[in-house]
Amino acid sequence: MKKPQAVLGEKGTLFFLVIISAFPPLTTDLYLPALPQMVEVLGTTQAMVNLTLSVYFVTYAIGLLFWGPLSEKFGRKPILLTGLGLYMVASVLCALAFSIEFLIGARALQAFGGAAITVVATAIVKDLYDGRERERIMATIMSLVIIAPMVAPVIGAFLLKIANWHMMFVALGVFGFIATLIALCYTETLEHRYEGSMLRSWSRLATVFNNPRFVSLLVIFSLTPMALMAFLAAGSYIYINGFGLTEQEFSYAFAFNALFASFGPTIYMKVSKRVSSKTIITACFLAITLLGVATFTVGHLSPWLFALIAAPVTMAIITTRIPGTNLMLDQQEKDTGSAVAIIQFSSMMAGSLGMVLVSTRPEMLIENLGLIQMGIGAVGLGLWLLVKNRNYVTANLNAV
Repeated sequence: MKKPQAVLGEKGTLFFLVIISAFPPLTTDLYLPALPQMVEVLGTTQAMVNLTLSVYFVTYAIGLLFWGPLSEKFGRKPILLTGLGLYMVASVLCALAFSIEFLIGARALQAFGGAAITVVATAIVKDLYDGRERERIMATIMSLVIIAPMVAPVIGAFLLKIANWHMMFVALGVFGFIATLIALCYTETLEHRYEGSMLRSWSRLATVFNNPRFVSLLVIFSLTPMALMAFLAAGSYIYINGFGLTEQEFSYAFAFNALFASFGPTIYMKVSKRVSSKTIITACFLAITLLGVATFTVGHLSPWLFALIAAPVTMAIITTRIPGTNLMLDQQEKDTGSAVAIIQFSSMMAGSLGMVLVSTRPEMLIENLGLIQMGIGAVGLGLWLLVKNRNYVTANLNAV
């Protein structure tokens, strides 16, 4: 750790990073079991309810570009606390929503605040750690953060039994409050702040975009979230409406998917000691392609077969994020906040596109998902093979 945290300490800092990194999955996955119910209760359509997800991700993505450069000018902590404040207010507004239009607006505000939280989380990791240690910390954070999508749908299904979907957003507000208390103990990690104006700080995004090495890797590693978010958007409808599972059964299937995915970061760190990261990334893209074929051809036969195919796809996607993100961050010595913002923005936009594409034929969600998996797996593999032996890749990835 390059800058010791006097109050939090090493273990407390890791816990803090896990908590603030858990906002995106927790904010989306907690109310997934309620999506079909919300269509009926709010007297709306599946497409409108899905907008509470897609609008969240689009606003979240735009928010990343807004907050990332500002964290280089004002520091990580002020931006983090501002984001947490907006998130808590928005969560209360979501809990008070009784129309789909109001809920969509409140979700947009929630996303804007959440963007500040998570862009700072990754920037702090870059501030504190380098090289292989950064990979280890990122892997640990991802492994623990994946607990959120494991438990969130289960908690959401439980809340549906004792209350209604409004209570889910109350729970998110409470989580935001707890995170705020921990964030107050965090010591600023940004050593050199950007001295230009606030307006000029956003111009640093263009500086990062002008780095061709960064952009080439960005294109490749922004593809996989498309498949992940497509599954996120379609999962509840496939399991509940398609296969006839209850909300509680769906939460277990979703938790199984997250549990399987949680092994990805740990497996990567162990395997990468003996196998090159380049080979692991290649294998992941190939696996996504082949599993996409399985989803398209046999995924509709049973919910358990579908779950057994979806789980390793998610694990492969999560596994590529560790070396991919670390490799992209290594291309930028400065402008960490802007680089992180662009990385997460691209992932969110690709993810939102995946959510739209998977819903184009509502009666064929599984086939749509399979096509998306095949497409991003094949394209990602082809692009990766073109760059994996370039100097800027081999110099930063371990080559066991």
